[in-house]
Amino acid sequence: MEFHVPTTAAEWADFSATPLEEPQQIELNRLLADCREAHESVNEPLITDAFKLAFHSHKGTLRASGEPYYHHPLEVATIVAKELGMDSECVAAALLHDTVEDTSVSLETIALHFGPLVTMFIDGLTKISGVFKSKDAKQAEAFMKLMLSTAEDVRVVVIKFADRLHNMRTLHHLPRHKQLGIANETLELFAPLAHRFGLFKLKSELEDLSFKVLDPNGYKFIARKLRERKESREQFIDDFMDPIRGQLHKAGFNFEIKGRPKHIYSIYRKMVGQQKPFEEVYDLFAIRIILHPPHTKEDCWRVYSFITDAYTPIPERFRDFISVPKTNGYQSLHTTVISRSGVKVEVQIRTQQMDEIAEKGVAAHWKYKQGTGGNASIDRFVHFVRDALSNPRTDAATDFVEDFKLELFSDEIYVFTPKGELKTLPKGATPIDFAFEIHSAVGEKALAAKVNGKIVPLRTPLVSGDQVEIITGKNVNLNPDWIHDVVTHKAKSRIRQLVNLKERKLIDEGKDLWQKRADRDKLEISDQDLTKVASKLRFSSTNRLFMEIATGHFDVAQLAKAVKQFISRGRLDDEKRAAAATMDEETLQENLLADARNVGDSRGLFINGQLTDVKYSYARCCNPIPGDDVMGFLSRLGDVKIHRSRCNNAAYLVRTEPERIVDVAWPKAPTAQYMGAIRIIGEDRVGMVSDITHVISNSMKTNMKSINVSSDEGTFEGTLMVYVEDRGHLDRLIKKLQKVEGVRQAYRFE
Repeated sequence: MEFHVPTTAAEWADFSATPLEEPQQIELNRLLADCREAHESVNEPLITDAFKLAFHSHKGTLRASGEPYYHHPLEVATIVAKELGMDSECVAAALLHDTVEDTSVSLETIALHFGPLVTMFIDGLTKISGVFKSKDAKQAEAFMKLMLSTAEDVRVVVIKFADRLHNMRTLHHLPRHKQLGIANETLELFAPLAHRFGLFKLKSELEDLSFKVLDPNGYKFIARKLRERKESREQFIDDFMDPIRGQLHKAGFNFEIKGRPKHIYSIYRKMVGQQKPFEEVYDLFAIRIILHPPHTKEDCWRVYSFITDAYTPIPERFRDFISVPKTNGYQSLHTTVISRSGVKVEVQIRTQQMDEIAEKGVAAHWKYKQGTGGNASIDRFVHFVRDALSNPRTDAATDFVEDFKLELFSDEIYVFTPKGELKTLPKGATPIDFAFEIHSAVGEKALAAKVNGKIVPLRTPLVSGDQVEIITGKNVNLNPDWIHDVVTHKAKSRIRQLVNLKERKLIDEGKDLWQKRADRDKLEISDQDLTKVASKLRFSSTNRLFMEIATGHFDVAQLAKAVKQFISRGRLDDEKRAAAATMDEETLQENLLADARNVGDSRGLFINGQLTDVKYSYARCCNPIPGDDVMGFLSRLGDVKIHRSRCNNAAYLVRTEPERIVDVAWPKAPTAQYMGAIRIIGEDRVGMVSDITHVISNSMKTNMKSINVSSDEGTFEGTLMVYVEDRGHLDRLIKKLQKVEGVRQAYRFE
């Protein structure tokens, strides 16, 4: 029986007064308890009514897991209350976030019974619900709308984060190709955006859950290593803190100590970035000392002195984020010291409020500011969004997303104006970026810069602590080549405007030259056919052709000659090509997929669960081998390219053309050999290469395609390309090589 949404005051009163059944009442009580733990003041009637409306409006609907759909908004609300500590209105909005889009409940009903704030949240969540369902430029424009809603009220996106987190926690119920698409999207946009909002704990879990989908074997390997070392790690932390703990108790500090490993994806990034095996990544965990009230930031420095009295600090690893917080509001003292056993240990010191802000970011700011406006760092972020969207252009949508992602991922530097005002810029910023940060007019008229009192080129990279002064002229001095020397969105956007303006003028000039020549030679050709001619002349577009004509790099007479040849041959009228050209994309896709699914053979890969002899090949960018987690990409010609799931190119394909992704699996008994790469680092000694090749050829009976070696100051480095049967074969070979005398590292080369 379909749920009747109460519309009149009397109907709503009856609905609100109707008790829940016992299982739902228990769930509601648990949620209310979480809310009371996070906030002293909880609007229990508001949350109760929201729970009832969510339960009844979603009744009868199931999720992919088979559980009742209302469990999803309940879990999202629990995350909002328990893990993010948000207020009653946010919890109510989380309970109702899918009602307007998926049920018969209207926004007017929400406004009537839950007030303007909850209505605004749900309206914002409904508008951005389909943000990532489209691709390319359309997706970018939708992402811009998401940012626009952020600028209106950041809590809308915080609730969206909670929604995404629960979806990621239950992602295993979806088909593999959908898992890959959602995991890539989460890793590329949601996780870094959560980082920008200071939601470190949530961001870490989003990254780990994405990594678990994209590279299951890598995830399991690191998780297993962390479990194996848990006891020894806890003992090490206890021994390390013993002398410091005594000093803190003696000085009367109220504190707690946390020592937890860094999250799995961050360890993976260190392994790949440093090209080191797990055992050689030294900062696998951090010790955190948290000072409880009434201690303040001044007390953090006293604790720092106890640590550096007990252990030797590494000066270049000291970071003071208390005096100069990160743009997302993060504050803490970081230092790395050498333990008595010679191990490098990172120690973080912060107050309880700093710790809550570090874990929950903007959500904690709302709690501490009682929802009255966040803090200066969030204001700066919102200012960036508003500035980027102040003059939106449809052709700039994709550029905006790319620039925005750069801003999210980038580290920061801190520089000063001549008057001592602090400015935060992305790492790699130049005086040009600094000039645009001051004001657009300053950036446009910049002639030179003084850094620490010395004249330097405008393209000079800045470092933290620089004092920068911009020397300007009277006229606009924008240089199109600066586009390669700036990293901030504001600078890139203005330079692109100049580049686009100049290109437009060149296109018009080239088009005018062509039109005059066409009139003189009495040539008539449609824009569509002219595009074909441009393509035959190897130009990406007619605009590029006109620009080359305007700059003198291509003679307009050559274009006239090509057009005459095209006209003399006549237009192609091949029925097969015409049919292919007019066949709609969906039909073409279905035909190709049908071909890939219906052809069976015992020798091929499993594609979409079936054996097939459809033409396929292995991507050279990642060299997949049996045992790797893989995915297939279906080309327009019907063949399949096999990539490792963690391949960067595969991630791009999943994001841009998810409908062409097909599930692939290795046969149980592969008969071919596959290319694998191994990186070896060790001592440069006589006979090293001979010993390595002996292990490969004689001990492991493995064929080697190539070996590239180099040595420098006693260190040997080499890359081996070998033919292996599967991942197990490659792993066994690596273990053998690790036992060769003098070999320090041997690992699969990414």
